[in-house]
Amino acid sequence: MKKRIISANINYGEINFYIDRIKDLIKRKEPSYVCFSNVHMIIEAYDDEGFCSVVNSATFALPDGIPIAKSLNILYNIKQKRIAGMDFIPLFLETCNSLKYKVTFIGSTEEVLNAVEQRICTEYKGIEITNLISPPFNEEWNNKDYIKKINSSKTDVVFVALGCPKQEKWMFENYKYINSTLFGIGGALPTFAGIVKRAPNWMQKLGLEWLYRLIQEPKRMAKRYFYTNSKFILLFIKAWLGKNKKLIE
Repeated sequence: MKKRIISANINYGEINFYIDRIKDLIKRKEPSYVCFSNVHMIIEAYDDEGFCSVVNSATFALPDGIPIAKSLNILYNIKQKRIAGMDFIPLFLETCNSLKYKVTFIGSTEEVLNAVEQRICTEYKGIEITNLISPPFNEEWNNKDYIKKINSSKTDVVFVALGCPKQEKWMFENYKYINSTLFGIGGALPTFAGIVKRAPNWMQKLGLEWLYRLIQEPKRMAKRYFYTNSKFILLFIKAWLGKNKKLIE
């Protein structure tokens, strides 16, 4: 159940449908990985053929951003709700809690991971955290050691917070060696930890979370958003015009 948005193949459907599919993957210990696809990821995939293959090889590439969900509606007449990583994490952790899954977190800082551990131990007592791994920044690390830790602890779920596109590339390169389902959750982890504040609901509903992040981190986010948002709009218009031209012909 995927449709092409510019150059990436994006899943569509209800969130509960995918939670059920993921539970089945975990039960069978089938190596798999999940991407949460927003405008930034779509443009990264368009600009980089190798990264496009990473996204299109994902078990599921869920429509994270409202522009992606709206694109499915406009291009394919699919009424799709966004499946945002920030909403998915607490929701799926409820599933992990009820089924007593073993969970690993890899990425982010020790401060964030400690805050995540504290929240999970307080709110999700059925979850066993098997590993909290904060890889060194700007240095190579030994993936074999991390994979060994994950597999030896019989982890069911791995949340990967290395940022896009690094986390997606890491999952693609390593998921076949890990007996778990991997989720690329990026900036959603500091928000879940309570260290970074999420945009107000009205901004979420209008698809303006990117603007909230821009206000929070103008120096880091300005260039990215100006480039990716502008390019996405242009490429989407091209795709829409191309689709309508085919219909007319």
